[in-house]
Amino acid sequence: MNPHGAPTLEVVIEIPRWSFVKRGSSGHVDFISPLPCPFNYGAVPDRLGLEGDLLDALVLGPRLPLGSHHHLPAWGAIILVDRGMTDHKLVCSTHRPSATELHQVRRFFDFYARAKAVLNLCRGQTGRHACEGWCTTEEALALARPRAPDWPGPRVNF
Repeated sequence: MNPHGAPTLEVVIEIPRWSFVKRGSSGHVDFISPLPCPFNYGAVPDRLGLEGDLLDALVLGPRLPLGSHHHLPAWGAIILVDRGMTDHKLVCSTHRPSATELHQVRRFFDFYARAKAVLNLCRGQTGRHACEGWCTTEEALALARPRAPDWPGPRVNF
């Protein structure tokens, strides 16, 4: 915990802010986006989310280098459903996010859910896509599980 009461977690940056290249936890390119990512996007390397991949985390603030490691407070999580699988995204920042920042995160993931539905339809993949709003960091972490040392990578092709 940090002095503000938010759990501090390690986050590895997979997609620097304003990047068009979407990489997965394996480092392979998932797709090239027509729009840049407005946040630094990465993962908590020692936790797995409900979909079996590393627990996602976005980092607010200036662009961070690809592959860089950061220890940051997680202030909450946005809940994305992708092909019917719940996929929490922790929201991390050196400061408590403002109402405006939280609104921007929610708007982005509302749009992202719709864009992923179209992309997955083109890929022939089915399932529900939605942004279901917020939960606490503790709720998201309680649903995640520790990553085993022999974890082979995500079981689902993203």
